This record gives sequence, structure tokens and C-alpha cells, in this order.
Amino acid sequence: MIERVEALRLIHDGKRCYGAIVRDLITGELMAYVAKATAIATGGAGRIYRVTTNAVICDGVGYDLALTTGVASLSNMEAIQFHPTGIFPAGILVTEGCRGDGGLLRDVDGYRFMPDVEPEKKELASRDVVSRRMEERIAMGKGVKTKYGEHLWLDITLLGEHHIKHKLREVYEICHYFLGVDPTKEWIPVRPAQHYTMGGVRTNPTGESPQLKGLFAAGEAACWDMHGFNRLGGNSVAETVVAGMIVGEFIADFCEKSENGIDIPTSIIYESLAKVQNELNGFIKCTGNEDAVTIRTRMQDLMTSKIGIFRRGEDMESAVAELEDLLKKTYKVSVKDKAGNNPELVYAYRTRSMLRVALTVAYGALNRQESRGAHYREDFSVRDDVKWLNRTIATWKDGDTLPTLSYQPLDISKMELPPGFRGYGVKNYIENPESAKRQAEVDAIRQKMEAEGKDRWAIQDAIMPYQHLLPKRLLGRNERIDEPLND
Repeated sequence: MIERVEALRLIHDGKRCYGAIVRDLITGELMAYVAKATAIATGGAGRIYRVTTNAVICDGVGYDLALTTGVASLSNMEAIQFHPTGIFPAGILVTEGCRGDGGLLRDVDGYRFMPDVEPEKKELASRDVVSRRMEERIAMGKGVKTKYGEHLWLDITLLGEHHIKHKLREVYEICHYFLGVDPTKEWIPVRPAQHYTMGGVRTNPTGESPQLKGLFAAGEAACWDMHGFNRLGGNSVAETVVAGMIVGEFIADFCEKSENGIDIPTSIIYESLAKVQNELNGFIKCTGNEDAVTIRTRMQDLMTSKIGIFRRGEDMESAVAELEDLLKKTYKVSVKDKAGNNPELVYAYRTRSMLRVALTVAYGALNRQESRGAHYREDFSVRDDVKWLNRTIATWKDGDTLPTLSYQPLDISKMELPPGFRGYGVKNYIENPESAKRQAEVDAIRQKMEAEGKDRWAIQDAIMPYQHLLPKRLLGRNERIDEPLND
């Protein structure tokens, strides 16, 4: 474990990743770390938005490491989830367990509005739906006005002091320390905040980039097909723990194979090092008058207002154009040449990286002319499974100011759960005819095998086999509480 260092560029030859160029954040020294396998596990990109539940370090630079190779791709970056209950104005997450336990959302008048707009699920509708309904309520003039903006109320007082202090203790402490609010007696000010990046570095089932051998990604930094265009609460834990375990096993296996040894010309390392040094020198020797803080703040405002919960083509076009301009302005940012630790330089080069990631999100959202999961367009409000049942694939060519997008169709015939109705609200989607066909096949297989007395493992293998995708050590069966495995 080497602390206080930051990877700035991957070392590669266009086919194979050999490690990374890293910068010591204390001394400013650049170093090359050469490795058989390189893993990106840097979390999400919440900080490209103004308000996020993400930690300060989650600025998305891990995605940019892959982008700047010009080879490795990102996928589904326009799929950004907003959590309904970030405390206002800080954005710190208040778990949806509050609503799961019976908490209510109220407007400025104290009125519980969710049963009016989501009569089936009410406060328990999915995160994207609740977030939209909350913002709609604020737009109707029913938000609580403050000097920081508007918010709504989360009322958990009805759960009682014992329940809150024992079952929701973290919520109690967050409200106490960050708001000065006692949630056993007072309502909690909340408003939706950016929460999760469903997209990420495109990988195959082993966690390895399909385009760049030796480059792996795991967790929120990866697009591993765990979520699609939305994410269920708790599945980030599965992605972190399960993907970490599985991808870790594959990385270990990869490094043990003799054919994956590295024989790298030192010229490739020096070229990568020179590119990083030249970029840093570009900031230090620049005589421009642009300000990185102003640029980043404007980026966050644009992403929040135009690439946020509600998206419209005209707004996104103007956002993409301005984000491009902001990226160009980063080449006119001047920082002081300070030996060793240089926070001003770090802020500047991270801002440029964040802008490339922001443009990948915004440009992907602009080009996807439908609504799907957390990606909601007011001008294309229907989910279109005929034209848009595909992954967005983004790469970035050196010198470009926009990503290059392509699309990868999904094969419904291999799905266990083909696309269909989400289970509540209006059936507002264009159905792919292959969905009904596949669903009939799945139902027939299940019915036949259950009649034959087959167990769930055999049925799973017939419908959608997955054992061949796992490391050998993890091929054992999973045990359930109500279904113990026999010795």
C-alpha cells in the first residue's frame, strides 16, 4: 500500500496496459509503476455535480484514466442516479430505510404528496421516480424556501424515539451533527442529490477491459452490467463486495499465467512519463488568465441544472457546447510553480479530467433519445426497447473535445428477465417483440423443469447459465437461510 500518490496516466502500447504514471502528492515527484495487471477502483463521479452524496475524492478521475488511453472504453455514463433524500443543503445521504420503515415526504404545507402522484408505491417508489416527484413538487411552488435554495421535508417523527435511535442511529447522528436537528421531534430538510454512477469502465465478466489487456476495473468505477440504467438500493454493496472478490480472483489468476508476463520497452514508459510532465508543465508555464475554481463551479452548475434529474434536448445541447468551451479554457489556466505539494496544480489537472468525464455523461445523455431508468428526458419520455436497447460505448481520441460514441445491442434471447413493465405507474414504453417471445421461453422452461422435479440450480443453468463466468474457486453453490446445503 503506497499512500499519498495519484495515478495520472496509464502506461500502454494500444493493446496492453503495463501500469501507470503516478504523482506523489507530497513531493510532486512523478514515478512509473510497471505491473502485470492494473485495476481501477476509484468509485464514482459525484463531484462533477454541485450536490452529491459522494465523498470529496469521488471526482471521476478513474474514468478519465481509461478515457485518455484512447483505447479503453466507458459504457452507459449517462446513467446517473439521484437519491431522493440528501440532507439539505449539504447533500449527505439519509438512508431510504427511513421511508422503508414508514417515513413520509411532506411539502412546505406539511402535506404528504407522494400518495397523490404515486398511489401504488407512494414513498417506496424507485429512487429515480421519487426524486422526480420531489423536484416536480418544488417546481409547483411547494418547496420550503431558504437562503440556500428550496427543499422538502422527511418526517420520521412518527417512528418514535426508540426506533430512530436504535434502528436509524446513523440518521439520528447525521441530523444532529450536520443539521442541528433532532429527527425524533423535528422534520429533516431533504432534496434529491446525485448519488451513483451506473456507467463506468467497460469490462468483460472477468473485470478486464475488452480493448486493453491487463487493465481491470471493479466497483462503481466499472460498468460490469450489474445495474443497467438504474440501481436498486443495496446493490452497490453487492457490486463492491462481489465484484471485488470475483475480479480480484481473476486478477490473481491473470498474474500467475506465464503468458501474461510483461516485456515492455523502456521507451513506452518514458513516452508516458513525458506526456504527463508536459501536461503539468502546460499549467505551470501557461500565461493565461482562466481560473480553475470558476471553471469547475460552472461545470457543476451545468451538470446539475441541465444534465440532472430532468433532461431536455435544447438544454443538453447548450450544456455540451459550454462544457466543451470550459474544457478548452483549462488550457489557459495558469498555476504557480511550487516545489513539492501543489494543491493549486492538483485542482487544475483534476478539473480538466472531470470535464472530460462530464462531457462523456452529457454527450451520451444528449444522444440517447429516450428515457431509461435514471436517464429521464422530458422531450423523449418513453423507454424505447426497439431502438435503444443497447449499451452506450464511449472513447476519447487524443486532441478531441468530445467523446466518440458507439452502441452495443443487447441480446434479449439470452436474458433471464427480458425487458418489460417495471411493476408500477404507467406502462410508458415501446416493447421489443423479442421480449414477449423470450418471456414465453423462460416460463415454459421453468414450468417444464419444475414439473420434472428439477432444483433451482438446474433451472438457472437452463435459462441463463453463469458458472462458466466464475473463477474456479467460487464455483460452489450459494446457501440460503431457508435452504441449507447438504454436506
